[in-house]
Amino acid sequence: MPITPDQLKQAMAWRYATKLFDPSRRIDAETWSALENALVQSPSSYGLQPWKFLVIGDPALRQQLRPESWNQSQITDASHLVVFLAERQIGAEQADRLLSAMASTRGLDAGALATYRRMIEVDLIEGPRSQQIGRWTSNQVYIALGTFMTAAALLEVDTCAIEGFDPAAYDRILQLEDSPYRSCVVCAAGYRDPADKYASAAKVRYPASELIELR
Repeated sequence: MPITPDQLKQAMAWRYATKLFDPSRRIDAETWSALENALVQSPSSYGLQPWKFLVIGDPALRQQLRPESWNQSQITDASHLVVFLAERQIGAEQADRLLSAMASTRGLDAGALATYRRMIEVDLIEGPRSQQIGRWTSNQVYIALGTFMTAAALLEVDTCAIEGFDPAAYDRILQLEDSPYRSCVVCAAGYRDPADKYASAAKVRYPASELIELR
């Protein structure tokens, strides 16, 4: 059964950028599996999925990352920490991987997808956007971030998106410097500490009348 509109509104009002996580509370396996599935199911332009999601469970590794994250406590205290990675390049390899998966999943001949592949080539591999591919891949990763945080809110799991970190340092610590992926954004997930004053603070949002325009 779908959730009701009121349930969606309540979940969106309930969530906030959690500053203090309760380190004693863990996300159970079933709930985390659902959140992992939300990441996998996230939409992306052309369906290219130019990302990878590193779930950092090693406490020692988290301790290494914390100083490179403005010493934010969420890095070490949250139940789960996800580093969202973006692909550095989009080329023939990425296009072929997608078309192979599409052909296999949908029972198609790869040749029938030649026009679709050419669209990707003209746009992202050979076209003007190929010169700004880092921006494009980051945009896709942020779609996955939004999907993850919304799914978490619906399951009453707290999150905090973190841009306050040193991507180059993360890449070094996570041994990504020579990989096809780079650190893009971080998200902590878990359960709020009762001492977090922001949990009860009024949410500041501009009215819909100022943000949504009908034409």
